[in-house]
Amino acid sequence: MISGRRITVIGGGIAGLSVALAAAQRGARVRVLERAPRLDGDIGAGLQISPNGVAVLTALGLADELRRIGIANQAVVLRDGATGRRVAAMDLSDRAYFLVHRGDLVDMLAKATLAAGVDIQVGQAVETLRETSGGVSLGGSGAAPLAIGADGLHSVVRGVLNGARAPAFTGQTAFRALVRATGKPPARAEVFMGPGRHLVRYPLRDGALINLVGVVEQAEWQAEGWSHPADPDAFRAAFAGFCPGVRDTLSRVETGFLWGLFRHPVAATWHSRRLALLGDAAHPTLPFLAQGANLALEDAWVLADCLDRFAQPEGLARYQALRRPRVIRAIAAANANARNYHLSNPLVRGIAHAGLRGIGKVAPGAMLRKFDWLYQHDVTAGPGR
Repeated sequence: MISGRRITVIGGGIAGLSVALAAAQRGARVRVLERAPRLDGDIGAGLQISPNGVAVLTALGLADELRRIGIANQAVVLRDGATGRRVAAMDLSDRAYFLVHRGDLVDMLAKATLAAGVDIQVGQAVETLRETSGGVSLGGSGAAPLAIGADGLHSVVRGVLNGARAPAFTGQTAFRALVRATGKPPARAEVFMGPGRHLVRYPLRDGALINLVGVVEQAEWQAEGWSHPADPDAFRAAFAGFCPGVRDTLSRVETGFLWGLFRHPVAATWHSRRLALLGDAAHPTLPFLAQGANLALEDAWVLADCLDRFAQPEGLARYQALRRPRVIRAIAAANANARNYHLSNPLVRGIAHAGLRGIGKVAPGAMLRKFDWLYQHDVTAGPGR
């Protein structure tokens, strides 16, 4: 049982707030240390919360609020970038799948976490930490009997548990932007595919905004991170050969960002006796399956649940055993999507797209069923999950 136990969470993003809430709801005394002067809910980016993530938010008591801040996604549609012609679609009308502004999700989690009695401290950077026989020393932030690293891509906690290991640049750069919508856009996520590049487009905030993410293969190295400014004209130029609908949306980009995509290995070690990792700190995920936030939500629930059901050493070990194989599979599936979206050989691309169209006609639900292992997995369902 974790009721009454003191837990410190390092990082106040989606992963950190979710595990703080899940632990507090089980009676733990939780504090969150966030290095930024305020929670970073203003980062302008969209997220797709698929059924596996919705299951966790529902179990945390946030289903109604999720419906309020999100758009119920009706489909994921794959299109040929140059023509806009539909290649394949996954009908999601009978699934709980939401399109959400990241800032709205962070705000929702922060309010619920504060209401659960969690102490959120901003402007608290944990640069160094040391595990001792009695707890974890957190530099200038005191000590903790148990510290959970939800400190993202450049996690201090990951370094302590696994040592330093440099990520590998994938040769891909991602652009992102939000633009004002014209009219009422359809409630669906669209993926426009082209040689060496693809662009994802979907609405946010009741259709007032359009979220854009474009990924381009290029040898030139780009820095990793979310907030490096991008020239809107460079974003437009990267997709100049795409269909008029894409070009029209890109013409409204006023402010953009870009970042290099790096492949980080899934951490070999997720815990010690008094430390644990989750989310990007344990398994940074490339954005080709829209699972970064969803896997973090799953981690948060399973970690809190394992700590509640087992003594701490066994609970942490069970957490890693349950989570690591699943995230490895999800990351492999995301990497496969990257290859399939960017087919450069015209003959190969034509055959692949024709095959997807054929499958869509003969077995309309086959593409979605391919992801049942991912979307239909519910970590909140009970013991043995």
